[in-house]
Amino acid sequence: MATRLKKRYDETIVPALMKEFGFKNKMQVPHIDKIVLNIGLGEAVQNVKLIDSAVAEMAAITGQKPMVTKAKKAIATFKLRKGMPIGVMVTLRKDRMYEFLDRLINVALPRVRDFKGISPKGFDGRGNYTFGIKEQIIFPEINYDKVDKIKGMNISIVTNATADEHGRALLKHFGMPFRQ
Repeated sequence: MATRLKKRYDETIVPALMKEFGFKNKMQVPHIDKIVLNIGLGEAVQNVKLIDSAVAEMAAITGQKPMVTKAKKAIATFKLRKGMPIGVMVTLRKDRMYEFLDRLINVALPRVRDFKGISPKGFDGRGNYTFGIKEQIIFPEINYDKVDKIKGMNISIVTNATADEHGRALLKHFGMPFRQ
């Protein structure tokens, strides 16, 4: 069963982008390949329990078990040794990716305090978009009373677009609330 956003992509976004950019074939139209969520926890060096709560919260938000990322090299000034857990990440693809994007755009982002839209400057030159969220409690899956520490996260939306304007148009058609 296709998700609501996937159906919208196939039925309305593809024809709109073909018309907008003059694509001859629907295979030329950019699509979202994956969404990567990352929580970096530098404080986990002192408090290892932070990793466990981050794993639980990330699993609740995405519906997928996150991977614990470890330090690649030792940095003495931060009391960091190689192999210490310092973050969690999840890569979402296919239906889970569309479900998450739907919840992000329609539920989570409007819950941000004083929300005026997300910055349109997070593109990397190849149509991929990355932005940060300051607090994980904007997701309805997170129970505010059980949160021990407010954690932010980076969200990268990876597309197969060749240029930023194609990626921006794709995300705008999905309903991404870009700032003017």
